[in-house]
Amino acid sequence: MGTESEDASNSNAPMEISWQFDYLFDSDKLKSLYSKAKRDQWDAEQDIDWDLQVDPSRPLFGRDVMAVFHVPLVQRLSASQQATLRAHLAAHQLSQILHGEQGALMTAGALTHAVPDHQGKLYAATQAMDEARHVEVFAAYIHKLAVTYPMSLTLKRLIDLTLGADSWVKIAIGMNMVVEGLALGTFHNVLAVTECELLRRIMRGVIRDESRHVGFGNLYVADAIKAMHADEREEVADFAFMAIKLMRDARHRREPDPAFALVLDRSGIDRNDFYKSVLEMRASGQKVELPKDQVHPFKHLMMPALVRVGAVTDRSRKRYEAEGIPVIEERSTLERMETGAPPAMN
Repeated sequence: MGTESEDASNSNAPMEISWQFDYLFDSDKLKSLYSKAKRDQWDAEQDIDWDLQVDPSRPLFGRDVMAVFHVPLVQRLSASQQATLRAHLAAHQLSQILHGEQGALMTAGALTHAVPDHQGKLYAATQAMDEARHVEVFAAYIHKLAVTYPMSLTLKRLIDLTLGADSWVKIAIGMNMVVEGLALGTFHNVLAVTECELLRRIMRGVIRDESRHVGFGNLYVADAIKAMHADEREEVADFAFMAIKLMRDARHRREPDPAFALVLDRSGIDRNDFYKSVLEMRASGQKVELPKDQVHPFKHLMMPALVRVGAVTDRSRKRYEAEGIPVIEERSTLERMETGAPPAMN
C-alpha cells in the first residue's frame, strides 16, 4: 500500500506574548502535576520494543467498536472484504491520531508562549515534549503499516480553530479539553480491544501523558475563567460551543469525509452505495449501539470538562439546547482517567 502525504500548510494566528519574571510556584497542585510530568517522561526509541511484529491481517481494532460495521451494506460484505475494511479503518484512525498529535505539539508550543505565569509555562513545556514523543511514536508505528491517510477535514478545522484563537484560555479549551478529550477516549478504547502488543505498549505510555494534559486544563483554566469579566467569559463559552458544534455537525454531514472516502475506495466499496446504506439505516431509526464499556469522548470527557471549568454558561446552555446537544455534567469517568486509572463504566 502506498503512503498518502499532505502538503505543509501555514496559517496566520494572533498570539499573545507573556513574559514572566516571578519564578515561584504558587499552586501546589500544578507543581505536583509538573513534577509528575518530569518523572513520567519516556523515550520512544529506548522504552518501546520496535522488534515486535505488526500484522495488519490481524485485527488492530475490534469490529464491535467501529460504527461502520453496523451499516447494512458492510454487514453484507464477505469476511475477507470486512477484514480489508477493518485494516484500512485502523490505518485511517491511527493516521488521525498522528495528525492530531502534530496539532497538539503546535498547540502546546503556543501555550508555552502565551500562558501568563511561570508555572504554566513550565508545565506547557513538558506537554510539548510529550506531544513530540507522540508524533514520533505514532509515525514509527504507522510506518510499519505502510499506509498513512490524509487528515480528516473535521480534525483539521478543529485544530485550526484552536490554533487561530486569540487567547491562551481558548487554546487550552480547544486542545486540552476537546481534542485531548477525543484522544484520551480513543486511546482507552483502542487499548481495550487491540490484539497488537506493540500498539498496546504504545497506548499505555501515551495514556499516562494524555491524562496529565486533560488534568492541566482543569487546574489551570478554571481559575482563569472564574477571574474573567462576564463578557469575556461568554466569549470563551461561545468558543467552546463552536468547537463542540463543529464536531457534532461533522457527524451529520451530507457527504463522507474525503479521507474516509479513500478508505472505502481502497476497500473496494462504492462510495455512493455506502452512503445510501447509511441514509437508509438512519431513516429506519436504527441506532448504533456500541459496547457499554467503551469510553465516549463527548459524554465522558469533553462536555464534563467544559462544564467543570465554567466554559458552559447559562447563555451558552441555551445554544446547546437549541442545537440538540446535551450538556453532560457527570464527571466520575473524567476524574478517574485524569489520575491515569482505567475508567469505571456503568
